[in-house]
Amino acid sequence: MGYDWQTELVPPEGTPVRYLGQRFDAEGRFLPEAGNTVVAQVVPGSPTEAALIWLRGEMMALPFAHHFAFTAIPSYHMTVFEGVIETRRKAGHWPESVPLDASIDDATAAMTGLLKGLEPLPDFAIRPVEVTPFGLTLEGATGGDEAKARAWRDRLSEALGYRTPHHDSYTFHTTLAYVRAWLPAAAIPDYEAAMRRLSDGFLARVPVMDLARPAFCRFADMNAFPPVALL
Repeated sequence: MGYDWQTELVPPEGTPVRYLGQRFDAEGRFLPEAGNTVVAQVVPGSPTEAALIWLRGEMMALPFAHHFAFTAIPSYHMTVFEGVIETRRKAGHWPESVPLDASIDDATAAMTGLLKGLEPLPDFAIRPVEVTPFGLTLEGATGGDEAKARAWRDRLSEALGYRTPHHDSYTFHTTLAYVRAWLPAAAIPDYEAAMRRLSDGFLARVPVMDLARPAFCRFADMNAFPPVALL
């Protein structure tokens, strides 16, 4: 459990809240922010979804839960490879063959074409590592599974023609919430205890995540990721 989420809840004074006014508003309502992505969706009706619904309820009952914007249950997924998003149009995050000013629909169409020639990639299993105030950190269920998931990232990067600066260091995760107002420092010990309790509870319920095979998805905001193409 090495993820330092504490500094993301109580940053240096004067630090602006990331994504506030872009991805969600001050009331926690999600705003339009179109893009595309390759994700493995949580299987609807699965034990994993049931455990995530339990976890969401527990997190929403914590003190200062009103400082977070919670994503919708149908949005739950693990990102395999980050696609493009209208608020991040720059080299390293956008296919070299697609103009930076292309619409998201045009970029998605072009990227769908680039993915048509992708050779089949191996299945992999993912396990939860810990619960954080933002959701779950994840990793391959075995070292071999981690290598397969990383191989997906390499192959997608090659096919789409860009490699993000954090390509190799990227932490697999499932997002349940974004912070929309900083917490007081005095709240951190209680949140640390709560995350330990929730980690124990979730990992006992879900030793391995129920995830669908990765798909290329188009999204309008962070609450739904409908598939464009199965991979």
